[in-house]
Amino acid sequence: MISYIAALLPVAIYILVVYELDSFSLLSIKKILLLVGCGIVAALVCYGLFWVLDGFLSERVSEILYPLLEELIKALPLLVLARKKRIVFFIDSVICGAAVGGGFSILENIFYLVLGDPMAMGTVVFRGLEVALIHMGCTALMAASFMFMVRLEERYRARLSVKRADVAMAVLLMVSALAIHVLHNSLHFNPFLQFFCLFGVMAGLLVWTYQYDGDMIHRWLDRGLDKQVSLLQAIKEGQLGDTKTGEFLMSVKENFPPEVFFDIICYVQLNVELSVAAKSRFMMREAGVDLPLEKEQVDAYLSQYEEFKILEGQLGKSARMAIAPVVKFYPADRKALEDLLAECRAARR
Repeated sequence: MISYIAALLPVAIYILVVYELDSFSLLSIKKILLLVGCGIVAALVCYGLFWVLDGFLSERVSEILYPLLEELIKALPLLVLARKKRIVFFIDSVICGAAVGGGFSILENIFYLVLGDPMAMGTVVFRGLEVALIHMGCTALMAASFMFMVRLEERYRARLSVKRADVAMAVLLMVSALAIHVLHNSLHFNPFLQFFCLFGVMAGLLVWTYQYDGDMIHRWLDRGLDKQVSLLQAIKEGQLGDTKTGEFLMSVKENFPPEVFFDIICYVQLNVELSVAAKSRFMMREAGVDLPLEKEQVDAYLSQYEEFKILEGQLGKSARMAIAPVVKFYPADRKALEDLLAECRAARR
């Protein structure tokens, strides 16, 4: 019984660490446990698949093929999250990826205990840590790769420039996750040295990704916040023609009745106000400032969002298509707004 508890220890530690460090509640414990369950299901699928393939493949081929299949199967729930724009920031990718990998490692450790040779308690704990590290680390790298791909896809669809370095980073993370897992299964040397080499490589890649992601986030903030503040000021002062966005809005004015154009301006203003508030809150979090929202702020943000959705429903499809270049939520914008609204709703309870 103690051996099974030891096999679960790495994932239990992970959940506790995330619960303590994720002060902004990006993911609930319920969602983390659901992702752990997805990892367990992925392990069951791999176990059945490998049981079939064992009769056809040599040991050398299986050492290379099996880790690749494991990473691809574990990546499926993360791919779904990425397509739904639920993996947008680095912390999202690490939490989600490590949760799926942790679930996979739970079942793999149990398989080793049930089907493998008897092991001493120290070996069980050490092996559990190594299995958890390889699965949680590699799957976190895959999730980070998907995070970059989501951003690149949105920029491409919006016909914005895509940096080659960003593309290279997304590809590098995916290739690194696959290569590390294959090398871990193929190369066998001193277990302690192998563990610390693996830990060093994983930590180095994740720290580098964190720094690179920070640079991308700063580019997003610098690019968008200044323009949105200028546009908001121009709307309030009635000087839309002083900004490029305002010039664009004035160019479509003649295509709509005055009351519809008024709704369009209100819709754009609410979009900008909410986006600026969400980005400002995000910047405070990045700076480590955890000030609770005041009741007036909570009521104002939720009221603005409710009015925004009402106007969205009232505007016709042609009006929304005409201003689509202006009212555009990129994944980072959408996630920042979702976090702000979630914080407001939690504060109101």
